[in-house]
Amino acid sequence: MRRRRGVVAAGLMLVAVAAVSATAVPAPAAAAREGAASHLATAAAAAPVAGPSARAAELVAQMSTAEQAASIVMGHVAGTDPADLHAYMESGLGGFILMGANIPASEAELQTLTAALAVDPALPPLVAVDQEGGIVSRLAGDDYPASTTLKDLPVGDTAAAFAARGSLVARAGITVNFGTVADVTSDPGSFIYGRALGTDPAGAAERVTVATTAQERFLGSTLKHFPGHGAAPGDSHHAIPSTGMSLEEWRASDAVPFAAGIDAGASLLMFGHLAYTAVDAAPASMSATWHEIARDQLGFEGVAVTDDLGMLTSSGVPAYADPIANAVTAVAAGNDLVLMIAGSSRETAGQMAAAIAAAVDAGVLPSERLEDAATRVMVLRLQMSSATSAWTVCPDCAPAD
Repeated sequence: MRRRRGVVAAGLMLVAVAAVSATAVPAPAAAAREGAASHLATAAAAAPVAGPSARAAELVAQMSTAEQAASIVMGHVAGTDPADLHAYMESGLGGFILMGANIPASEAELQTLTAALAVDPALPPLVAVDQEGGIVSRLAGDDYPASTTLKDLPVGDTAAAFAARGSLVARAGITVNFGTVADVTSDPGSFIYGRALGTDPAGAAERVTVATTAQERFLGSTLKHFPGHGAAPGDSHHAIPSTGMSLEEWRASDAVPFAAGIDAGASLLMFGHLAYTAVDAAPASMSATWHEIARDQLGFEGVAVTDDLGMLTSSGVPAYADPIANAVTAVAAGNDLVLMIAGSSRETAGQMAAAIAAAVDAGVLPSERLEDAATRVMVLRLQMSSATSAWTVCPDCAPAD
């Protein structure tokens, strides 16, 4: 997995100074005007002897099955009390997704909240948010252009918007953005049309590429909703949209933006609850076939994450009525990280972790599959914690080149 985090001035009105382990990165040419306020980060400690992959494998090998299972669950509960959320994360969950009910009134309060999610400050969990901008936006202050207009603007506008968006997200202490919609459709009546970055595969691919490159400087960016919502009509929040599109047709159309984003270094790939019935009758989130396609044909090496498993339960399809069982099936299919928001309770994430561990103990889920998933998640956690960044508002800053 490629990583390109460094010192970047972005967001047009934000300055970040970061230190990345193993490499000293010079300040960007587009610095603040003379006299502008700046806030320099303390340099990171000496680089670790082993890289993140080796270190991740070592850490996972030291975990029990239960600990490995908890580490591949991204939890969620409502609320903005840092102490309460800290207590929730003490079960060893590998991540937390922030929704609207987790966003306090001020940025300073949000920074306190995200910091509290780390039970071990040396190895914080993945902290995620859906910050696409525009239609799907959780954070205040994101007035940058979004998909509704970017699809009709020059590609450079997408790069600038997502550099700004990425810096805003990272400044809050969030390390993963579920924010790059790689779906493509030219149908204004489609559920995903307003959120897509392009109306044709080539145009979408160009914008997905620059959005990914811009965000990966600050955080782990995510491509969604694989293998593509545009070809499958319907809203996956309440159903399992399906299409009879063949694999060959897909490769020439909906696959193109995802392939481009993978080549650009996206850290995560979100699997949608979408059924391409000519490839697999099961939704992609539950399909080993689609995970093999992503790994073997598109070359994705990062973290495979499910879309909200609560959405799958809400589809009304009896086979997917049990969200806990869905979590086990999702990991067996190839997902590295599972999450559930809709319909979840304070106990849900722990129940999912317990079920995954029980499946390994019973021989239903290979222990190697859990170890692989836990290692991929751990690699990303180590990469996200390998740089220290400090952010400050810079009213007089010149835009980054």
